[in-house]
Amino acid sequence: MYNTARRRGVRGAGLASVLALALTLTLTACGGSSDDSDTGSGSADDVRAALDKGGSLTVWTWDSTMTKVAKDFEAAHPKVKVKVVNAGTSKEEYTALQNAIAAGKGVPDVAQIEYFALGQFSLAKSVADLSGYGADKLDGTYSPGPWNAVTSGDAVYGLPVDSGPMALYYNKKVFDQHKIAVPTTWDEYVTAAEKLHKADPKTYITADTGEAGFATSLIWQAGGRPYKVDGTTVGIDFTDTGSATFARTWQKLLDGKLLAPVTSWTDEWFKGLGDGTIATLATGAWMPTNLTTGAPGAAGDWRVAPLPQWTAGGKSSAESGGSSLAVPAAGRNKALAYAFTEYAAAGAGVKSRVKEGAYPATTADMTSKAFLDTKFDYFGGQEINKVFAQSASQVASDWSYLPFQVYANSIFNDTVGKAYVSGTTLSDGLAAWQKQSRAYGSEQGFTVK
Repeated sequence: MYNTARRRGVRGAGLASVLALALTLTLTACGGSSDDSDTGSGSADDVRAALDKGGSLTVWTWDSTMTKVAKDFEAAHPKVKVKVVNAGTSKEEYTALQNAIAAGKGVPDVAQIEYFALGQFSLAKSVADLSGYGADKLDGTYSPGPWNAVTSGDAVYGLPVDSGPMALYYNKKVFDQHKIAVPTTWDEYVTAAEKLHKADPKTYITADTGEAGFATSLIWQAGGRPYKVDGTTVGIDFTDTGSATFARTWQKLLDGKLLAPVTSWTDEWFKGLGDGTIATLATGAWMPTNLTTGAPGAAGDWRVAPLPQWTAGGKSSAESGGSSLAVPAAGRNKALAYAFTEYAAAGAGVKSRVKEGAYPATTADMTSKAFLDTKFDYFGGQEINKVFAQSASQVASDWSYLPFQVYANSIFNDTVGKAYVSGTTLSDGLAAWQKQSRAYGSEQGFTVK
């Protein structure tokens, strides 16, 4: 099962010092270094030799399915011992990792890093380029969104371990009760929101109090590309058509007070999902396990449909969430670390994780007949993986995150988030987010356009 805390996004204060350290390391590294430990100069022969020799590995991950993967890897390679450590979720782990890198001790051999945060570590040369070990030959193994997130040019800075192609989870019982059709466009979604709330003022189409990852995913789907990244030169522009389309449509939901004022991942949120007062979720393919455990009383009520489109007949989607396994450049045994990483993200470990409820990033697994034909009792026997696999194939692969996306996400609620609690519009909120993100990038030494 996934640790649900990872899905809450990165919010709040307390990040400034660690991010300043991270970005100082980033720009220092980009200025040149005699340390070539991150160049990926190892080879497949080194990986085989490392497995023959054996040794010990420390893996930082918040993903509980990785414990089974580690045991299976040890069974396949008796000379290797793997210690799985939960060093915290998302920003907590990144803080610990940056501190270990700065101190020069306690750095793990493998670390789980979300796609939005990987650029910060790769640009700082804090994680190894894995292409020399054979990672480059895995091109085509993964769905486009995750693979794009772990690569830069010919370099591969991690292997996708899961993915989050988006879909619309909806409470069929609630929609049927009020005779409302499942929306296929976002305009229809707004109309459905109005009908639902009019029919029952206690019922809302969804809960959204402002979350950076959700907003950027919908902008991604709408064709927006607000971030441009070329090394330490970055562009931040939320005036593009996709961003404007998202803001204009979502503003209607805010103006109509059609969004439940409930924070995601709280007990109140799960209660709403369970009793039908929150009728839909537009989110990633990793959600089923969370619904099953968090709202067990709604078993049989929920279904999954394709993500609503911004234009009728469109076929576009986006990713929400997902993470990679990366090998820190300061690790002592990168060849052996890569062997575990490939096993977990592209080898037998994938099927082990899928059995535990994970959603894969490997196309062979997500399109296999057995996977696609799996029926889910919680969703009324629906074969929901077919919806997710179709979504994954419709994700545009040219999305970019900022090298300081962790910081940018942390100020979302102080900028865009004001639109959810005051008279500020989403357009104004995006403009403020753009301004503050640009200022921060410039302060840290990036060339910002």
